[in-house]
Amino acid sequence: MQNILGPRIPADEWQRRRSRYLLPTLLLMLAAILLAASIFTPYWRMTLHAPQYPKGLHVQAYLNRLTGDVHEIDGLNHYIGMRPLEEAARLERSLAIMMTSVLALLLIGAIFIHNRWAALLALPAALFPAGFLVDLHLWMAHFGQNLDPHAPLSSSVKPFVPPVLGEGKVGQFTTVALPDTGLILAAVAALLVLAALWFHRAAYKPLVDQNIESPAIGANNHEA
Repeated sequence: MQNILGPRIPADEWQRRRSRYLLPTLLLMLAAILLAASIFTPYWRMTLHAPQYPKGLHVQAYLNRLTGDVHEIDGLNHYIGMRPLEEAARLERSLAIMMTSVLALLLIGAIFIHNRWAALLALPAALFPAGFLVDLHLWMAHFGQNLDPHAPLSSSVKPFVPPVLGEGKVGQFTTVALPDTGLILAAVAALLVLAALWFHRAAYKPLVDQNIESPAIGANNHEA
């Protein structure tokens, strides 16, 4: 089991350096809580400014659904030949809650691993925010680059790639895309995971090395 879970902390070592071993545990636990909390908040938001909508149109993207002025934005997109927003990332949205929950549970599992395998469990959570933005970018690019040529305003709008963060312009429309609460929580969780892995290595690598050396010393003594 030690090959999988890593060495256990000796009682005297725990008494002398308790904070050294508690720190990566607390960081991983906090990261798991933040990641789980992000499930219930929007990850991304976009405001579309159009002449006929002086207050703008707003859409928020949760992990599994879109809210806000989705119908109105789809109506405007129809004129330039862009597909409805709900058609994007259907598979991802159907699996997102379960997958994010699994990532949070893997972080909890990493707490009990005292060797390099902890990184294997924790790193997916660290990569998750970037993966969300990359997936969103690919879908936005796919929609913007594959406009319906038969749309009423297709001749006046060239294929484009809407930015997932920042400001973009398409004809007379302007979009402003920003990260929302969920993505910020996931990003903070990712930073906590990276910090936890650094402290985890500092805490447990000496124990792993000691475990590797001990059998070798025992074998040499036996041969002597």
